[in-house]
Amino acid sequence: MIGLLQRVREAWVEVDSRRVAVIEAGLLVLIGVERGDGQSQADRLLQRLLGYRVFADAQGRMNRSLTDIGGGLLLVPQFTLAADTGKGTRPGFSTAAGPAEGKHWYEYLLDQAGQHYAPVASGIFGADMQVGLVNDGPVTFWLQT
Repeated sequence: MIGLLQRVREAWVEVDSRRVAVIEAGLLVLIGVERGDGQSQADRLLQRLLGYRVFADAQGRMNRSLTDIGGGLLLVPQFTLAADTGKGTRPGFSTAAGPAEGKHWYEYLLDQAGQHYAPVASGIFGADMQVGLVNDGPVTFWLQT
C-alpha cells in the first residue's frame, strides 16, 4: 500500500463541483492499493501516517506527528499511484489492485483511521475528483508498506 503524504495548511476534495471533504492544517494522503495488499499493509500505513514526524517542534525541526498536533487527515484514493512506470512512455496497471480489492482495502484503511483518530475526511473511491491543497513547505513524502 502506498501513501503519498503532503503536509498542508488546508486541503479539500470536490466531486461534481461540490466539496465532499475539507481539512484544515494536517495531512493530505493520496492512497494507492497494490495487488496483494491486505490488512497488515493498511494497518502499518495508518500507524506510520499518524506517527510520521513531519510537523515542526519549537526549534523548527520536524519532530511532531499528526497525532501530536491534532491536525486533519484527508485520505484520497488514487489508483494511479500503483502504476508500473518502469519502461516506455505509458504507465501500466498490472501492479495495482483491481477495483473491488482496491475499494475494500481503501475503505478498511479509512474505517481504521476513523476508529483511531479524528478528524478524518475522505475522497470518494472511483469518483472523478478535483483535489485542492495549500502545501505547507512544501513537504511531501512517499510511504510504502
